[in-house]
Amino acid sequence: MHRSIDYEYGIFNLYFVESHQILMKLSKNFSLAELTKSQTATRMGLDNNPSEDEQENLRLLCERVLQPIRDHFNHVVTISSGYRNEILSKKIGSSSTSQHCKGEAADFEIFGVANNEVSDWIKENLMFDQLILEYFEPGQPNSGWVHVSYKKEINSNRKEYLMAFKDDNGKTNYKPILGLSTDRYVK
Repeated sequence: MHRSIDYEYGIFNLYFVESHQILMKLSKNFSLAELTKSQTATRMGLDNNPSEDEQENLRLLCERVLQPIRDHFNHVVTISSGYRNEILSKKIGSSSTSQHCKGEAADFEIFGVANNEVSDWIKENLMFDQLILEYFEPGQPNSGWVHVSYKKEINSNRKEYLMAFKDDNGKTNYKPILGLSTDRYVK
C-alpha cells in the first residue's frame, strides 16, 4: 500500500510494509530507516528516531547530496552512519554536537568506487557543508569512507574539504584538501 502526505517543504512518500512499520522515503533511493539504523541503538534499547526538523534535514541531505551521488555513479550508496541522537552519539564515542545528531550528516561508501574518487566528485559538483575523506590510504581505493554534511540554509554550507587521519599517537587529525584528493595520489 502506498500513500503520500504533504509536508511543509515537500512530499514524503510512506510505504507500509508487512510488519506494519512505516518506511518513509527521503528521496528516490533513500529511506528514513536506512539513515537511522544503528546496531548499537538496537543492542542498547535506545530510541534513535529523529524529530520532524531532523527528518527534514535528512530529506535535504538525501535529495541534494546522497541522491545525486547515487544517480551519478549508478551504484548503491551504502550508509554506515546517518542520524544518531545525542545519547547514541556519546555511546559510540562521538560528540553530541556532531552534525549526525542534527540529521545533517552521513558516512557512506560506494563499493567498487574509490572513496577519494567519490569525494572529489562531490567537491566538484555538489553543495555541502563538510566533506571528509576519512582514513583513506593511497593505493587502497576502498579504505576508509566518505563523510558529508549539508545545512538547509544554503549560505551556511562552508564547502570545507578535509582528510581525517590518525597521528602516531592514534589521535584523529584533520587537514584541508586543497584542490582534489586525486591530485595527491597516484591512481
